[in-house]
Amino acid sequence: MISVDRMRRLGGVSLLALSTLAAIALAGPMHGSAYAQDTEVRPPFAAAVPNGAPMSFADLIEGVSPAVVTIQARGSVENAGLGPDMENLPPQFREWLERQFGGQPSQPRPRQSLGSGFFISAEGHIVTNHHVVRDAEEITIGLSDGTEYDARIIGSDEQTDLALLKIDTDTDFPYVTLEEDPHYRVGDWVVAVGNPFGLGGTATAGIISAIGRPIGTATYNDFIQVDAPINRGNSGGPTFDLSGNVIGVNSQIFSPTGGNVGIGFAIPSDVAARIVADLMEDGRVARGWLGVSIQNVTEDIAGALGLDEPRGAIVSSIVAGGPADEAGFEREDIVLEVNGEEVEGSRDLTRRIGDLQAGERVRFLIVRDGGERTLRVTLGDRPSEDELNSMTAAGQAEAEASYFGMRLVPLSDEDRELRNIDSGTPGLVVDNLDRDSEAARKGLATGDVILEAGGRAVATPEAFRAAVDNAREDGRSAILLLVETRGGQRYVALQLDEDEE
Repeated sequence: MISVDRMRRLGGVSLLALSTLAAIALAGPMHGSAYAQDTEVRPPFAAAVPNGAPMSFADLIEGVSPAVVTIQARGSVENAGLGPDMENLPPQFREWLERQFGGQPSQPRPRQSLGSGFFISAEGHIVTNHHVVRDAEEITIGLSDGTEYDARIIGSDEQTDLALLKIDTDTDFPYVTLEEDPHYRVGDWVVAVGNPFGLGGTATAGIISAIGRPIGTATYNDFIQVDAPINRGNSGGPTFDLSGNVIGVNSQIFSPTGGNVGIGFAIPSDVAARIVADLMEDGRVARGWLGVSIQNVTEDIAGALGLDEPRGAIVSSIVAGGPADEAGFEREDIVLEVNGEEVEGSRDLTRRIGDLQAGERVRFLIVRDGGERTLRVTLGDRPSEDELNSMTAAGQAEAEASYFGMRLVPLSDEDRELRNIDSGTPGLVVDNLDRDSEAARKGLATGDVILEAGGRAVATPEAFRAAVDNAREDGRSAILLLVETRGGQRYVALQLDEDEE
């Protein structure tokens, strides 16, 4: 029996509950009863782990961690200043800015970055991200045992965000292997080791969330998406499979806060292995170059050019004297195939050309004026990013001078929504306007939309140029534009002799 004092000491236990417990205790085992069924011990669910997978990652992490390093890169970059180019401002604004911020020339400012990397050879070759060592003048490598070494850059590739470093010493270093032919699936376990937030030697585990992810402006590779926690400082670190092979190089995260939200991206190891081999051999990555600017063929562009469906990639500009120019490419050419293989879009075409070698002879199937034809091009060696940017800027300046002082860009979905224009309607937005041009004198303004030129719908600046050329060939002295303005649609006639050649 349980005494009243004992029950008082139990406090929150009710008499009914105690009575029930006592009855169960006195009754003994209740074989076959409902109670026995509810408390029956059942076998556990099978673990959702593939055969051979470890219940702990400790052995794996202990084996690979010595090959993972911390990277400190120090350098300097030019301080671009606090405002736009003062020479292009009205005198009174320029004078005010100079009084407020001074008219001193830009001064270099220090830049320091912290990231991760890993040895791929006993001789001290290290793989990391391009953005970790960009503009670096001094690089310090920290090992897991606290030892530090200086390193130099052998080569770096901005397009894939990869870099190869080297420590010059007689020491043999522990290293890991970049898997050249990785086999992985969504759901496979992965382990990431790196230097998040400068903490060093941090290991995290997760699964592959997706493969083949195209991210931002990265053209030459798609990414592995992982949910293993990756944070700032993990850049350049390795992603391992359960065999300890590197299947990815951590490169980017998606996060609204700057911290881990379970969405990280790694460069596939087969891509990294090819890039590292080129950097090891030449210090740079040699890619084929066609010498064109391209974009996807949208439904609007396909309709404006009389195509049944959007496909391939359209040539929007051509570098003068480049391989495409010498082979006879023209603006508005639509590339359908490369060496007999179908082109899915601009990203696919760029990657195909980049995978080919300079000097290689390539066959293109294109559409021009509604008919298909074949062009053969000897590819060039892709210039550096600075050289390409200079070519692009020069080409844009030339294009702007030929459009009646207007810079025209294709009409986007946001523009259509803002101006209440039907989704299927092509057009060109006046992005910039020379105040001394005839277009400005005729009342056109920045933000106006040109729907037609010479009676034809225009979806690209090249289509606009073609309409102008056709008007000249027909002997017309002006070209008629249908323009959507803030006050509604109206026609504007521009004199052809006002358009600079």
